Amino acid sequence: MTDERSTPVAGGVLVVGGGISGLTAALEAAEVGKDVFLIEKNPYMGGRVAQLNQYFPKLCPPSCGLEINFKRLKNNRRVRMYNLTEVKSVSGSAGNYQVTLETKPRFINSNCTACGACSEACPEERANSFNFAMDKTKAIYKTHDMAFPMRYVIDAGACTKCGKCVEACAYQAIEMDMAAKTFTVDVASIVWATGWNPYDATRMTNLKFGSSNAIVTNMMLERLAAPGGPTDGKILRPGDNKEPASFAFVQCAGSRDENHLEYCSYICCMATLKQITYIREQYPDAQVTVFYIDLRSPGKYEKFREKLMADSKVTFIKGKVADIIAESDGGVTLVAENAVTGDKVRVKADLAVLATGMEPAAKALGAQFGLPMDKSGFIMADEAKAMFSAGCAKKAADVVTSTQNSTAAALKAIQASR
Repeated sequence: MTDERSTPVAGGVLVVGGGISGLTAALEAAEVGKDVFLIEKNPYMGGRVAQLNQYFPKLCPPSCGLEINFKRLKNNRRVRMYNLTEVKSVSGSAGNYQVTLETKPRFINSNCTACGACSEACPEERANSFNFAMDKTKAIYKTHDMAFPMRYVIDAGACTKCGKCVEACAYQAIEMDMAAKTFTVDVASIVWATGWNPYDATRMTNLKFGSSNAIVTNMMLERLAAPGGPTDGKILRPGDNKEPASFAFVQCAGSRDENHLEYCSYICCMATLKQITYIREQYPDAQVTVFYIDLRSPGKYEKFREKLMADSKVTFIKGKVADIIAESDGGVTLVAENAVTGDKVRVKADLAVLATGMEPAAKALGAQFGLPMDKSGFIMADEAKAMFSAGCAKKAADVVTSTQNSTAAALKAIQASR
């Protein structure tokens, strides 16, 4: 491991997290003349948005917004971008922070052209975390089709260092002896844009996630529907690749529950309505059932909801799912009580989708770095300390809201770094 110190940057801004919120905050600050350090723990930029099939308001693929931001990054010399990098310590005070960062080895240098010869030669495999382990990649892999930077990476846990990838690479891009590096940056303000994680579905024992291939999460369905996903965009049941004839959605899976996430995760209802449009495009005759507590489609999205509720093949049942039972044919039966009629309901489905909530990824950072956080783990701004939060590090939000509050966080960081 090597240690070094960056050239001090007067009035610089550190942005922690390279998802859509971190990209927005970094670019807004850089484009008004601030020097920005943008760090991301993953080997690619784009965060959760990169994993989506489509997002509101235009139901466009992630390439729409991300490609524009990636181009802005390439053209802006004021942004210094570091992947596979995390914060190790923060010292100092507003206007004069010293932040120690650690970059893990990628084992691939900038000579990489993403030709794929190394991956073809690699004999080892790993579960593909980008696709929520629904398929596999080689130990040396490209994270996804629009990865930025467009460069391969080696999973050290899966690599046996057999050397076949080195032999296959014509560009001397592979450095198996690459080591972790720590360095310190001097900045005036910090924007935490650490994003969110899907709530762990295994914690809701009654929903039986993991007991059947017919039970997936809403983010898994996004990857199934995405052209670059494990099934090339065809929504198939994991395991047996069956084309489902029936679907069931379980809303508030972990949200609005004192035993899990007490708050509403904001995006889940609209995500389910959006995913029904995916199903309709591929399976016009499929039966869809939605179990919900309340349906929340704010403002302009009311018409979107009304259109889907008018679909004769979509049934909405107000009630919480109490149990999911695996069936011998590979499907599942969902058991719930209809809160309107009081009847016990049993619905058979080929694929059940758990609309899991948003959990702030920064929960563990609060105690470590003394960040002001609410009881749910979202980071609150502290203007006196020149620390700000953006996107889903600040609150559960959709892409539009996240980019808006990221711009606001950038403006505050700029003001604090004068």
